[in-house]
Amino acid sequence: MTGAEASTEPLGGAGASAGALGAAAPGPGAAAARATAAILRDTLHGAHRGVVVDSPPGAGKSTLVVRAARELAAAGRPLMIVAQTNAQVDDLVDRLATAEPDLPVGRLHSSDPNPYDPALDQHPAVVTSARAAELTGLDVVVSTAAKWAHTKGVEPWGHAIVDEAYQMRSDALLAVAGLFERALFVGDPGQLDPFSVVGAEQWAGLAYDPSASAVSTLLAHNPELPQHRLPVSWRLPASAAPLVSAAFYPYTPFRSGTGHGDRRLSFGVRSDGSAADRVLDEAAESGWGLLELPARHTPRTDPEAVRAVALVVRRLLDRGGAASSERAEEPVPLTADRIAVGTAHRDQAAAVRAALADLGVPGVTVDTANRLQGREFDVTVVLHPLSGRPDATAFHLETGRLCVLASRHRHACVVVCRAGVTELLDDHPSTEPVQLGVTVKFPDGWEAMMSTLDQWSGHRVVWRP
Repeated sequence: MTGAEASTEPLGGAGASAGALGAAAPGPGAAAARATAAILRDTLHGAHRGVVVDSPPGAGKSTLVVRAARELAAAGRPLMIVAQTNAQVDDLVDRLATAEPDLPVGRLHSSDPNPYDPALDQHPAVVTSARAAELTGLDVVVSTAAKWAHTKGVEPWGHAIVDEAYQMRSDALLAVAGLFERALFVGDPGQLDPFSVVGAEQWAGLAYDPSASAVSTLLAHNPELPQHRLPVSWRLPASAAPLVSAAFYPYTPFRSGTGHGDRRLSFGVRSDGSAADRVLDEAAESGWGLLELPARHTPRTDPEAVRAVALVVRRLLDRGGAASSERAEEPVPLTADRIAVGTAHRDQAAAVRAALADLGVPGVTVDTANRLQGREFDVTVVLHPLSGRPDATAFHLETGRLCVLASRHRHACVVVCRAGVTELLDDHPSTEPVQLGVTVKFPDGWEAMMSTLDQWSGHRVVWRP
């Protein structure tokens, strides 16, 4: 299965303040259990029609959705689940069927050929159909927001769970709101906003902005709804969680579920002294590595930067990397499927794939931040969104894009970037117009770029062509 998080560790939780993350805080497992109990209590027994759960990267959103669905079904409350992509739907159905094989689960799909992952056919309790009427009466029915929006002529469900709710536009929520009476909304507020193919300036400041996220619009009109958060990331290592938390979640801090020394990345082949090997050694030691190329304005598919990214991946495999963690007693070989390359643009991803093919490297995931969202790898290599650019546009300063790129890894992240980004940011301060009625998004992308670069500069290795 693809798409959703692989984390199955205990869930993190609600209501902890920044001070609660200090020395007197309970362990991550205890905090997770306490938070899970609070979320489920409000979901099953609360008086409000909605419950909102904010989650940092790798906190176990999918695990929470599966747990809540099973609890509701066990309580005799049939429910619908709304996800944003078919991959997310298939993954949730597979997780539900694996966790509870006898639970009747419906997979509502489109009428297209091959509309769902055929792996779902191995679960005897999973029923698939293109018509919602054929799935009514099942304990759980799962589909995309787009498919639910075209569902007519069925009795509303008493409960719904909306997965990745911050990536759902408010107009999509409005289209399905008549299908349920109460809902649990789970999502990551720090990642990419909902995508729109048209400009949304004409709706800015209106009470119902269709381009705004479902959660932001929901809370704007229902501020009394219970809000919880998951304060533990089971994906990010102790070396990464503090930076990602401070840069992208300043008002809802979180911590790693593991401590320093719990995970280790090692190599069976010694460094050859090249910049690629030195930055890998730095990343293995500290969790971060910045491979800095000479300052220069370049085409978006900068050939030298693309080659550097591909060479880092090649050396990562050639050196026989092995990952040690709490998941296994022995080191696990670092294979191509546990490595990802993240970019801002599709043409950059295509260029990296071609460069990897030239180096004889198959099987590595290479994609944009939008498509890597929700996925998890042992090591990631990131082409910085501002590398080689002459300007800093709103697209490249999007906070969620950098957050996604910097938060996919369990062990280490290598950032490839040309020098001069700090000067670029100084020359292009944020000039977005202030619009009445629009909540200012925080953290600001400009500030997030600066704070992450400041941290990564301590792990810099200079590239020598």
